[in-house]
Amino acid sequence: MFDERLVPTDYPSNVAEDWPDLISVVIRLVKPERDPQKRKALRERWWQYADKRPGLYRAIAPLARVLVTSQISAYHCFAFLPVGLIFAHRLNVFAFSSNAAFATLQSSAHEIWARAFGYTLEDRNGYSPEDCFRTFPLPRDLQANVTVDASGEIYNDFRSTLMIDRNEGLTKTYNRFHTRGENAPDIARLRVLHAEMDGAVLRAYGWDDLAERAAPKFIEQDADEGKTPKTRLDWPAEFKDEVLARLLALNAERAVAERAAGLTAIIGDEDDDIDEAAVA
Repeated sequence: MFDERLVPTDYPSNVAEDWPDLISVVIRLVKPERDPQKRKALRERWWQYADKRPGLYRAIAPLARVLVTSQISAYHCFAFLPVGLIFAHRLNVFAFSSNAAFATLQSSAHEIWARAFGYTLEDRNGYSPEDCFRTFPLPRDLQANVTVDASGEIYNDFRSTLMIDRNEGLTKTYNRFHTRGENAPDIARLRVLHAEMDGAVLRAYGWDDLAERAAPKFIEQDADEGKTPKTRLDWPAEFKDEVLARLLALNAERAVAERAAGLTAIIGDEDDDIDEAAVA
């Protein structure tokens, strides 16, 4: 039975009264789940689809596009989306619009970091902004690095065109990217552009020696019994360990400097959540 006393106070009364059956469904199916929630915004605004994420939308309001990546994915994939969308809760949204930011977060260097500090779900990788991004030491003066910016723009534009021409999404594109037997000219070109982008990012850190030695290879992955092993175009394990070691050292160095300067991270409160926004 519909109880008008349960109608949200900020819900226009004429609408709520006109559609009591719909409100009843929300009260019956949503409110019982929201009542015990620890987060105040979820508990008190139980009729809304989770939080409105005002911090996120304020952070990205001045931008025309933002970088996004899925929380769970078979591959390490970043892409641009226009700002005027309602973003799904399974999407990490970053307040970056530059091609340099895209190049760095899409790079193999960042993938190594994300795999080291992220999590796994079955055979897929999980990306948590707190663990994979907030701790990641970005190159200094990234937004002003024209080489990294240009490499990111070229790679992103080519990848977008490739997906449109093939009518395939990111997962199918990277399935082909990592398969040894996929040697179509557009896939081969995407691999070359990815390697060039990786080199530009490594040089942005000042690691020219690593950029000179960065050479991806098709590496056979472990497979369950009876299944055909898949390949992955990746840096050799020893090289990835060296890149990760330098990133860890850089992270530790910056942490010491930030503590000495009295800097602390401000994450926001439960009513103004910005968990999905990495503010540039």
